[in-house]
Amino acid sequence: MPRRKRNRRIQVPPVIKGMSVYGVRGRKTNEVILHLEEYEAIRLLDYQNLTQEEAAVFMDVSRPTLTRIYEEARNKVATAFVEGRDLIFRGGDVYFDKNWFRCNSCKASFSDYSEKNEKCPVCNSEDLVSLNDFYMDK
Repeated sequence: MPRRKRNRRIQVPPVIKGMSVYGVRGRKTNEVILHLEEYEAIRLLDYQNLTQEEAAVFMDVSRPTLTRIYEEARNKVATAFVEGRDLIFRGGDVYFDKNWFRCNSCKASFSDYSEKNEKCPVCNSEDLVSLNDFYMDK
């Protein structure tokens, strides 16, 4: 029996929940789901230009595991581009480095939320959602 997967650490949640194809309508059934650990691998390797060893440390996985995650992410992104499908960021075996929150009024994301202060630090709104729960609906 294989051992259980370790959860991957995500430092910063995506600023969007997905991407839609321009010029194609009504293709909700053809979505490509990019798991959050795959998003994080692309963010660390391609956006922040880290080495695979450095990115693996950030995600709390081995380098070969990171390579497999990254390869799967590249395949999904390529499929979405070539076939004109929407790309949705959701789910996966992850945990967030900190508790992240988003204000529904001004759309600001922040991690320095305390239970005493139940308001957005940008606009003072009380309409907050936990991003830890926001991205984990499977």
